[in-house]
Amino acid sequence: MKEYFIQFKPFLIFLTKFLITYLLLTLVYQYYLNQFDSKNFEVDGITKVVASQSQKMLSVVDDDSYTLPNLKEASVKLFYHNKWVARIIEGCNAVSVIILFISFIIAFTGKFKSTLLFIFSGVVVIHFFNVLRIALLCMAIFHFPKYEHLLHGVVFPLFIYGIVFLLWVIWVNKYSSYAKKSVEQ
Repeated sequence: MKEYFIQFKPFLIFLTKFLITYLLLTLVYQYYLNQFDSKNFEVDGITKVVASQSQKMLSVVDDDSYTLPNLKEASVKLFYHNKWVARIIEGCNAVSVIILFISFIIAFTGKFKSTLLFIFSGVVVIHFFNVLRIALLCMAIFHFPKYEHLLHGVVFPLFIYGIVFLLWVIWVNKYSSYAKKSVEQ
């Protein structure tokens, strides 16, 4: 049994760091979300910012894009060409994706400074591409409404997770302690 533990020690360390970080960040985020009353249709601040920034990105293409609070659920209505095309809910703000990203980076840690810088830079990149994703999704749904399920359920999740995967590959190959060991060998 001890030899299996020794053999799988790097994986077990990775898994432990990942799970602890993921659980901790998820608990912090859940605590944040619990401050908002979804029964009274309160939308958290991060989701409001994402909706606003998505609208601003859309306004580059169309001045007739705007947001309104949804009076029937905890979401923000996003309009494009004066048509309601999307509702921005808590799940659209990419915080859960960011938590997953950070957990992976910490599990494959590198030097403290480079880890913090990469996490900060990665969060900014993920946020930017998430806002871009929402804006592009709104335009696509406006022009191709019959493909809404495919666009929202398949194409655009692949877009954001593809960005995260690319960031992970860069981290593991260039900055993590694993990358440094591979170069030394």
